[in-house]
Amino acid sequence: METTKPKILLCEDDSNLGMVLKNYLELNDYDVVLERDGRLGLAAFQREKFDICLLDVMMPNMDGFTVAEAIRDINPDVPLFFLSAKTMKDDIIQGYKLGADDYITKPFDSEVLLLKIKAILKRNEEMHREEVNAEFQLGKYHFNPKLRELTIDGKSHVLSPKENELLKMLSEYKNDLLTREVALKKIWGSDTYFNGRSMDVYIAKLRKYLKDDEKLEIVNIHGNGFRLVVTE
Repeated sequence: METTKPKILLCEDDSNLGMVLKNYLELNDYDVVLERDGRLGLAAFQREKFDICLLDVMMPNMDGFTVAEAIRDINPDVPLFFLSAKTMKDDIIQGYKLGADDYITKPFDSEVLLLKIKAILKRNEEMHREEVNAEFQLGKYHFNPKLRELTIDGKSHVLSPKENELLKMLSEYKNDLLTREVALKKIWGSDTYFNGRSMDVYIAKLRKYLKDDEKLEIVNIHGNGFRLVVTE
């Protein structure tokens, strides 16, 4: 059975280095989209789904840091590597503040880059597998996101896909703040006013489903988001 190759967005304005890296990664079973301009790189990310992004810091039209900020708004979880000739401490710190998984200074060894890519993709795959299989005990309720089942006293209720995703995120953030922005971008795709109103409707539905346990409460943190409070 044919397996899908991991897809890499490579943004590098040095045409020689870009082609060498693209060819090397493709020889190692990766599907690589090469863009030599930050704006084109962001457009590619908006069009297609990538497993990892390799961003040169200094690019025409839009630098790598700006591209990274925009990518993080679209997908907070996609792995990001910065490739840069800039070795100043402030630049490296800025890269990590933007959520970089690694900051690799030029010149670098392609084989080392390849090993880092393999390691981060393996880590993400294992984390995703754990998330898919995760189940939650919420007071008297048992929640199985994989089956979309919320069970209490032997009675099960099947949640809709959005109800399921929202309760799963609340469960992952149990007793902590789940911001409106994070939930809306992950489940609805954007944090528009109308999507926010839609989420409020789903929150009301979840409150109704959880009403049979007085130790469970979805609390509205005004202007910020929600907390699923579970009193032990």
